[in-house]
Amino acid sequence: MKLELPIPTTVSRATKTLEDRGFSAYVVGGCVRDLVLGRVPEDWDITTNATPEEIIALYPKTVYENSFGTVTVINEEETDLTLKTLEITPFRQEGKYSDKRHPDEVKFSQTIEEDLSRRDFTINALAYRISTGELIDLYSGIKDLKDKLIKTVGEASKRLNEDPLRIMRGIRLACSLDFAIETETTKQMTKLAPLIKDIAIERIQIEFNKIIMSPRPMLGLELLKQYGLLEHLAPELLEGVGIEQNGEHIYDVWQHTLRALQHAADKEFGLEVRLSALCHDIGKPRTRRFDTIKQDYTFYGHEVVGAKMAKQLLTRLKYPTKTIETVTKLVRNHMFFSDTGKVTLSAVRRIIANVGRELIWELINVRMADRIGMGRPKEDPYRLRKYEAMIDEALRAPTSVGMLALDGTDLMGKLTLKPGPKIGFILHALLEEVLEDPTKNTKDYLLTKAKELMLLSDSELKKLGESGKEKKDEVEEGELAKIKAKHRVK
Repeated sequence: MKLELPIPTTVSRATKTLEDRGFSAYVVGGCVRDLVLGRVPEDWDITTNATPEEIIALYPKTVYENSFGTVTVINEEETDLTLKTLEITPFRQEGKYSDKRHPDEVKFSQTIEEDLSRRDFTINALAYRISTGELIDLYSGIKDLKDKLIKTVGEASKRLNEDPLRIMRGIRLACSLDFAIETETTKQMTKLAPLIKDIAIERIQIEFNKIIMSPRPMLGLELLKQYGLLEHLAPELLEGVGIEQNGEHIYDVWQHTLRALQHAADKEFGLEVRLSALCHDIGKPRTRRFDTIKQDYTFYGHEVVGAKMAKQLLTRLKYPTKTIETVTKLVRNHMFFSDTGKVTLSAVRRIIANVGRELIWELINVRMADRIGMGRPKEDPYRLRKYEAMIDEALRAPTSVGMLALDGTDLMGKLTLKPGPKIGFILHALLEEVLEDPTKNTKDYLLTKAKELMLLSDSELKKLGESGKEKKDEVEEGELAKIKAKHRVK
């Protein structure tokens, strides 16, 4: 099949280098799939009949540190990050996978046909020769792309049994591309799901992250549950299935969690917020009680229990320490406040102290995902703006003498002033000048001005100090008015 695909110059130059020396060269796999779908590839893979040693000899800068024959070619002059490195791998033959992780041995071959026969899914078993525009499609991958279908190359049980991580990879492709999974492939995925226990946790975490970061993580989690993978990966999440909640919620804990996660994806929030949305109510099943007086369920302390469970889950999946700490904080504090009419500014400041200034807006994002997950059509616009205004106000440094380039200690040390109200009057008088003209906020200028103020009588100095306080209050009121106007709240 002839096809014209948009290939970056860096990639075509790399394959031409191989072909000029008499080798075959193709771009292969996911990058070809993405090009056919009109998507921009996230990385580029090239396959060839050259050996690793022959590949290394053709390019000025390479890295070769694996047992699969893959040579990484580094293009330092390239500005596009996806093209900075290209992976070039010799054609490989199919081998046994005794440990369900890696082939027992890697054998190189001389034909693209042998190489494609070992690939996981038909839509990934596509090779494209740039110089001729020839697309090689031995397993009807183009048809499956048109039909939006995930299907294994060859016998599904054999292909998945070789490397059970392919089950997760198939799910990831389904929720990334919005494809369905073919019936026999689905059947074998479900049958072989227990083999996921044989896979290294680090590899599982990578695929799990890709599912979470896909456009449809809700579908991904549903499939992980449906195929029996979740009970091996994150059984804590399954505790929420069928757990009814109180009147505000129209979904059980599991369905609510999925919708919170999906909202985080719809908003394109980062991994830590999405993991927090996934885990924010993980403690509810273990804390649910029925209140006979209210005739309703309660979940007191679920955020505390949930933070501990989230930490245990993410630790087991070997997430980085920073990720675990962040998600734990966000889960622990996600119930921070729900009634903006009753919450105080001091309470908001305590929340900021608990999670840190750098995470407070992430906490708001988790809260938004939580509320949308309740089945509400959208976050209450006024309530959200009120949250944001209060946080802005709490984060803003108050207008005070603390803004000055000097303090009372400087005045006592440089001007031999004794402790007392006179120091406060001088500082507030200096503050008034700085509020009028911020360029005056230097230690040298303020010390010179303070020497002048020292010559005034106590009554004159007190009057200037009180004027400074009034100016401070006026500026403070103006700044808070700006914050409220920005968020359109009262």
